[in-house]
Amino acid sequence: MVKSVTVPKISATEPDWSREKPRRWWDPSRQLLKSIRAYQKWHAKGGIVAGLLRRINVLQHRLWSVVTGADIPIDCQLGGGLLLTHPNGVVIHPESSIGPNCLILQQVTVVKGVKIGGHVDIGAGAKILRQVTIGDHAKIGANAVVLCDVPAGATAVGVPARIITHSQSETQENSDLETPISQTAS
Repeated sequence: MVKSVTVPKISATEPDWSREKPRRWWDPSRQLLKSIRAYQKWHAKGGIVAGLLRRINVLQHRLWSVVTGADIPIDCQLGGGLLLTHPNGVVIHPESSIGPNCLILQQVTVVKGVKIGGHVDIGAGAKILRQVTIGDHAKIGANAVVLCDVPAGATAVGVPARIITHSQSETQENSDLETPISQTAS
């Protein structure tokens, strides 16, 4: 028996903060993001108490950076809802910006000046090596080396990365607010 299930589309503008919430204490990638968010919150407030709390957040950030093996600066520009499923080897330059609800897998490198839009999925081992812009809902394939801009909704694969065009039906599905998925019920 096949039934249709409607899955809500992930927003490229509104962050889904539940994606970053630690599910348990030993959740290194989410704890790393939590320490970054807390530091940035106290940095914006200023004051003596905020200075003390920032120092505690720096220690937490250093701990979780070592545990995860990630190099994500404490002052980088990360949109809300970022998912780092395996943050090992992730390197993000502090002068790059990442939009809301992005997914970054292991061994990804993002260099200075890169602007990543909302809900971008970046595959394992991908390298973004020039100052480029990646549009909303784009996908970067595993081990791709991105040297040019990636338009919204496009997929970039290969070394050097090339853009894969979408068919008319895929483009129409991406513009819908919800995408139906067929599932087999048991």
